[in-house]
Formats: sequence, C-alpha cells, structure tokens
Amino acid sequence: MRFPWRLNYDLTKYIAKNKLAKVEKYPLVLMLEPTHLCNLACSGCGRIREYADTIQAMMSLEECLRSVDECPAPIVTITGGEPFLYPHVFDLVEAVLQRGKHIQFCTNGLLLEKSLDRLRPHPNFTLNVHMDGMEETHDRILERKGTFKTAIEGIRKAKQLGFRVCTNTTIFKDTDLVEIDMLFSMLTEIGVDGLLVAPGFSYEAVGELLFLERQEIERKFGQVYEMSKRFRFWSTPMYLRFLKGEKKLQCTPWGNPTRNPQGWKAPCYLITDTHYPTFREMMEKTDWNRYGVGRDERCAQCMMHCGFEPTVVNEISKSWKDIVEMAIWNLT
Repeated sequence: MRFPWRLNYDLTKYIAKNKLAKVEKYPLVLMLEPTHLCNLACSGCGRIREYADTIQAMMSLEECLRSVDECPAPIVTITGGEPFLYPHVFDLVEAVLQRGKHIQFCTNGLLLEKSLDRLRPHPNFTLNVHMDGMEETHDRILERKGTFKTAIEGIRKAKQLGFRVCTNTTIFKDTDLVEIDMLFSMLTEIGVDGLLVAPGFSYEAVGELLFLERQEIERKFGQVYEMSKRFRFWSTPMYLRFLKGEKKLQCTPWGNPTRNPQGWKAPCYLITDTHYPTFREMMEKTDWNRYGVGRDERCAQCMMHCGFEPTVVNEISKSWKDIVEMAIWNLT
C-alpha cells in the first residue's frame, strides 16, 4: 500500500463522517507554523519575506496544541520556517501523536541528523524533507553550499533508524526534469517512502522570475506524470493529471488551513488577507466564494497541492473511473 494503512483508515473514516453529516466545508490537513524562523534564506520562499517584521514571534506550546484541538483535521503538518528551530518541537510532536493525529514534519534537513535521537519512529509520523534537485542545483536554490549532502545524510540516518521519510520537490521555471529524474532515482535507492512534487507558487513577496505560469506547468508536468509511473509518488494521479492540463479542478482553500504566530491565516496557505484568532472564526467569516481561478487574480496561476489535493479527495467519489484509478494507485 502506497500510504500507511492507518492513515488511509483514519482519513477515510473522517471524510465519510463529514459526508454523512452533510458537512460541506471541512479541513483535511492543519498547516501548523509554530515559528517562521529559518536557518536558510531561499530565493523561492515567501514566508521569511512575508513575515519579516514578526520573524522572531513564536507560538507557545499551549497555543499550538489548542490549535490542533480546534481544527478537526486528522493530519497535522508541522512546518515553518524551520520547525527544528522551535524550542518546544519535540514536546509538540509527542503531544500531537498522543492525540491520535498524523504528522507530516517538514524540514530542510540541515538539523535532521542531530535531531533524530530526540524523535522516535511512530506509525503516524512522517519526516518530509525538502529536495529541489541534485547537489549543485539544490545548494543554489537554498543559497548555501553543503545543504544537499547534509539533507541526504539526515535521510539516510532516518531510514536506518526506522523512520518513514518522504521528500517534497518544487518545480520551478528553470528546473531540469532530467535532473529531477536522477534525484528521484537516488532517493528511491536510499529507501525514501514517497515523493511529493508540486509547481512553485509566485508569492507576491518574492516576484515571478522563478515561477511557472499555467501553460508552463502543464507542459512540464506532462513529463512529471510519466515519471510517476516509475517512482513511488505520493502526489495523487488525479492531481498530476490536473497539473498536466488533462483534468479541470477548482481550489478548496479551506482544505489546508494555516495557523501561525499571527493567528489563523485567511484565505489559504499562500495568500494572506487577514488573520483570525480562532479556527471557527476563520471558517465562518472568510468569504470563500471570492477565491479561486477566475475569482481572484492572485489565484490565476496557482495549481499548488495545498489547494487542489483537497479537491481531489472530494472529486474522487463522483467518478467510478477515478475511484478505481485511486485504488489501484494506492495498492501498487
């Protein structure tokens, strides 16, 4: 099975419960950012620029756990910034696991190897390491030499210790897909459990030189889709078909709500119009009809997984073809 059976079971049960209760809008993944501090200053990162004035701010452990309790999503992505810089990160991981939630722990890998002794493998815990190319490219994008080797050594040690590890790769305008194929081959040989891939999003704080427009995304992801037939992708086939222009989807902005030191970020992980003090206020006060392709110009080029993978979850049940494709993909 491609995804852990426990995650499949808990997610299916959660979705079925909401559909039976006729709940129209419900979250799937809580994006928890306890801090925006980072040990890198990557060209494509909007977070360190968007929150430059509050970069030192952090959520307390109590605020983090209250946010986890507020949001019913079965999956919590602990991200940032670099979450290993958060002083209470190990207590946070343990407390979230004790609540029966699933964790995707996103890291650039620089502090991974030395942090593994304070973590433990768990059926609900996945390390998600950012990898954007082979050594020269990865180090250039992250703007520091040695980042590739450090991350790879961290991944190797994590696998030796029995951790589940996936990687997350962003496709930019100048990304060489032959190189990405080489990267995925290397990661597969190391024993990485899954590969996530998505197009870069043009943050207003960053500019557009790095990022793909919709036609470029569709062209490049036609090739990425072919790679998915040979590698253990965790990006779903329906999402990949959407990225290559074969499938039409609308964004589900509430699917991956974001909580950071400023509050509940609205309307989505990528666009900030305001922050709300509670999850309930964010869900009830946000005018969701204002956002999405054709509604807000900031959404025009966006095809990011945080908005469209939740749509995939809702769309699958509408087509037997999609149900069969997803089942075969997950079981093989």
